[in-house]
Amino acid sequence: MRLHPIGLSVTLALGLLVAPRTATAQPSRQVPRIAVLSQASREAIADDYFEPFRQALRELGYVEGQTIALEFHWAQGRLDRQQELAAELVRRQVAVIVPLGPSATRAAKNATSTIPIIMANDNDPVGGGVVASLGRPGGNITGLSGMIRELNAKWLELLKETVPGLTRVAVFWNPAERGAELAVRETEEAARPLALQVHALAVRGPDEFEGAFQAATREHAETLIVLRDPVSYTHRTRLVELAAQHRLPAVYWERAFVEAGGLMAYAPQFRARLRRVAYFVDKILKGTKPADLPVEQPMQFELVINLKTAQALGITLSPSLLLLADEVIQ
Repeated sequence: MRLHPIGLSVTLALGLLVAPRTATAQPSRQVPRIAVLSQASREAIADDYFEPFRQALRELGYVEGQTIALEFHWAQGRLDRQQELAAELVRRQVAVIVPLGPSATRAAKNATSTIPIIMANDNDPVGGGVVASLGRPGGNITGLSGMIRELNAKWLELLKETVPGLTRVAVFWNPAERGAELAVRETEEAARPLALQVHALAVRGPDEFEGAFQAATREHAETLIVLRDPVSYTHRTRLVELAAQHRLPAVYWERAFVEAGGLMAYAPQFRARLRRVAYFVDKILKGTKPADLPVEQPMQFELVINLKTAQALGITLSPSLLLLADEVIQ
């Protein structure tokens, strides 16, 4: 990648349906069931979102519905429902649980200490007590660490380059998201050498979006950072619309926000990371213990910019920034 975060060692969900509509077929008892679990709603996820995961499994020799079965379970934004789903997956004795974010990881961890759990993206698995260390995770959990909070300094740099003379940045964060408070503190620390003032605004649900934007306006915020959480992802279209209405240039934690009309995103390539989840699934099904599979950190990142949104906000992006972008949406 051409753009790297400071300190390179720098989220989707699944209400349980009686017969999950994305499961390919009713497997026989011998076919291992891989259960994907997330706090988000099914409607929030693009139809092709998991295609890299499926493609990687095919390349590893698995045939969905014959030699492996995929199940998708959506909590519809409810943390309590997510815990119920995790408990149900344990009762059904699935072969592997793949949680898509930190809250899903913790729901699975609370439900079982024996069924292998492969994290698709966890902000801080060591600090959050999910694994003992990245190199030697121990227990029944391994997978991918997102280390999203370490991107905060890069987000601030991008906003400062986008808005010359920038002094005030609003940060939307969800107190219910594991690691969000730490991410806010690290954003504040990263802002000091850049002479930026951070206004952290707690946003727990879509009913608080409008109030948060009004608060950002009162604080004279000139730009916005939206920290990772399933609520913001599920309701990203509304967030993007409000950012446009309030004329706040924003940087997001996933490219889907930019595809919905947001200004920019800089983050690990999450769809590509799902291919890596297939590698862990394959290792587990072939007998490797999660404790013996080191947790991996992101190595590929992408900067995506929506040029049409920039023009609507009256922003002229520098040629150097556009050249650094992996994709510019016209």
